[in-house]
Amino acid sequence: MTVKTFPDFGLTHEERRRAVRGHYYEQPGMDGTRGEIWCYTDRYSYRAGDTLTLFVSSTAGRYRLEIVRDGGVETPVMAVEGLSAAWQDTPDQCSVVGCGWQASHAIRIPGEWPSGAYRVTLTAEGNDGRLIRCHHLFILRPDAGKKPGRILQVAATGTWTAYNTWGGSNHYQGITGPNRDQYAPVVSIERPFCRGFVVLPPGAPRVPLDVPVPPAMPPRYPHMEWAYANGYSKKYASSGWASYDSHFFRWAERAGYDIDLASQHELHFAPNLLDGYDCVVFVGHDEYWTWEMRDAVEAYVKKGGKVARFAGNFMWQTRLEAEGRRQVCYKYRVEEDPILNGGDITRLTTSWEDARIGRPGSETFGLLATRGLYVGWGGCAPRGARGFPIYRPEHWAFEGTGVYYGDILGADSHVFGYEVDGLDYIIEGGLPRPAEGSGAPEGLEILGLGMSSLKEESADIPADDQFLSDEDALFVAKTLIGNEGAEAVDKVKRGAGMMVNFPMGKGEVFHAGTCEWVAGLLRSDPMVERVTANIMNRYLRA
Repeated sequence: MTVKTFPDFGLTHEERRRAVRGHYYEQPGMDGTRGEIWCYTDRYSYRAGDTLTLFVSSTAGRYRLEIVRDGGVETPVMAVEGLSAAWQDTPDQCSVVGCGWQASHAIRIPGEWPSGAYRVTLTAEGNDGRLIRCHHLFILRPDAGKKPGRILQVAATGTWTAYNTWGGSNHYQGITGPNRDQYAPVVSIERPFCRGFVVLPPGAPRVPLDVPVPPAMPPRYPHMEWAYANGYSKKYASSGWASYDSHFFRWAERAGYDIDLASQHELHFAPNLLDGYDCVVFVGHDEYWTWEMRDAVEAYVKKGGKVARFAGNFMWQTRLEAEGRRQVCYKYRVEEDPILNGGDITRLTTSWEDARIGRPGSETFGLLATRGLYVGWGGCAPRGARGFPIYRPEHWAFEGTGVYYGDILGADSHVFGYEVDGLDYIIEGGLPRPAEGSGAPEGLEILGLGMSSLKEESADIPADDQFLSDEDALFVAKTLIGNEGAEAVDKVKRGAGMMVNFPMGKGEVFHAGTCEWVAGLLRSDPMVERVTANIMNRYLRA
């Protein structure tokens, strides 16, 4: 998989710098005189028989609608020609309040459509005669009830919402605040997805580096350079269906598993949906959760359910408003959260490890984002392990893989990165175990463990050449220790990514705490596929 040199996307040094450190995003009118078309739906997910409302803004008066089920096989399910459209004004702060467009088209979802992800493509003629298009996605969730032998995959829609750059603001950067330079602690789902969240061309770089990094070289971020050069969102590789959730869903169907799809909103508003399944799966970059979502998962497992989490960065508590149409997360500006002025302090929108919340992430999935985080990109362990170093090869998850103690699972496909979850640990007799006070659930076994970092750190690299720098290390130090001093940062800056297994009540959790596990499925890594199948098969027949 590794290439020998950094790819050249035709950018100058200054353009590469803007690609990484600048703020660029999708907005109405960005394509100028050529024209453009955008769309969104009124919800993330529907049931068969529901009516979907489509909102369209277009410089062209007519467009073609196509819907494809995006599974193990791409299946066209609907095509409509000659639908009418018009350009619709968009509020400046649409990222926060929503676009507010008038409804353009209604679709009653046929009862025979199976659960899954449905890609919406709108195509029209631009002002220069060339085609313009946009992509959106909705989830068709199953009805509640017993589904023996089926997997339920829950898409990381909280993280999609947090990273979506369309309109100018998300939970990372933005045009909010008095100087129009702050990220938005409140973001709306009533806007289009940014480019790259729904579909990507083959070869679009993933976040972890597949390029050897020479000594003393300033960090490079090929995925951001590619995005800048090709007109995609800066965050396309950080979240979305195309980069993460799709790869497990497609793999499962191609491997012969029966699988349904739901959004995280179902965990929040319809938690009984989980009860019909023997196995529930979470994958990719799955960072933002509400209290109620965690309640749903823990209740399901304690009653006997099995959860497989092939995902990383279980970091932030959110709140949902307006029936789920707005997501709230104050994050680094948590002292601005209005709940501090009178409300349930446990719903504070900050890291789960904040003592005021009193519910560390390890209580649900066994691991903590604050003791893991970055690996394999930028200046964070850029030459580190590309896969999981294995410590307990006798575990049932590795049956039939031929893996040995000390092997690195998934190194060829680079499954370890770009954000990982871990615990404080000690090693005795060559085997890791959770340290006292780590927050690990009783009975947790550490199967694999690799190094990570909370900051980009090098004696030879200037800080202004770094994208990640030390912001997260400072935040974690303040959250866990109470201050941002050098001694506190030194205590938290070294992390780990782990693969763990533990019981919870009558059920069980397997957690490979890495965003990039799906890269092993995308790249057909036989050992990663076998471990994934071992877990699915055990949990489906339990």
